[in-house]
Amino acid sequence: MAQRLAGGEMLEITSVNNDKIKETAKLQQKKYRNETGLFLIEGYKPVFEAYNEKVEIQTVYTTQKYLEKFSFIKEKIVPVTEPVLKKLSTTSSVCEAVAVAKQKNITIEQIKDKKRIALIENIKDAGNLGTLLRSAAAFNIEAIILSGDTIDLYNPKVVRSAVGALFKIPVVNVDLKEVRKLFKSHNFIATVVNHNDIVNPATINYTKPFVIMLGSEADGLTKESIETADIKTTIPIQKNTESLNLSIAGSIMFYIAASTC
Repeated sequence: MAQRLAGGEMLEITSVNNDKIKETAKLQQKKYRNETGLFLIEGYKPVFEAYNEKVEIQTVYTTQKYLEKFSFIKEKIVPVTEPVLKKLSTTSSVCEAVAVAKQKNITIEQIKDKKRIALIENIKDAGNLGTLLRSAAAFNIEAIILSGDTIDLYNPKVVRSAVGALFKIPVVNVDLKEVRKLFKSHNFIATVVNHNDIVNPATINYTKPFVIMLGSEADGLTKESIETADIKTTIPIQKNTESLNLSIAGSIMFYIAASTC
């Protein structure tokens, strides 16, 4: 175990078999994240953003090379060697730091007054979810709802690809029926590729509270989601072209909602 010196400094951890390091590395797995309520943050920018957004950071593992860079949170730093940092990292190249932080437990009640919401259903790709979080924060989406069988919000790749946006916007996991009950005054806008009654997204009135619904890239929205929608829309694209990537389509929808209200 790492020990603290008389002056308060932590001794460097040099062994990949250190008990603290082995326990921390388990957080790469969803099972241990769920059991502990903790998750990993990798890299300078995400750690800095988490710190700024008052996320409860417990420990920051970094090497002697980057100690000064993380001086803003020096009381949480545990110095480690590069092989130890590599064991904690989920990327092929070792990042500047890996931090352990506490997950936020946000309930649907906490977002009941939000007017600009995105619901993402059955999303499996970590990169897509991270990108959608970034776009949502950039275009003033006030809350994200994850519905159905979605990827773990605290998957390390989601956290990395969100680049801090995860800490700027409330995200909750809620069943569609509950969402419908709580947000009765919102327009539910379903993004669909083929449907008889679709409208151009630029013609929708976004001044009224809304829930933009996005489905998985493979299957789109479920039949239940489409049937519960007040408005169905699709982004016009050239004929004989592939459909848009989910995160690109979602980002365009968020931009249109921000620029036309």
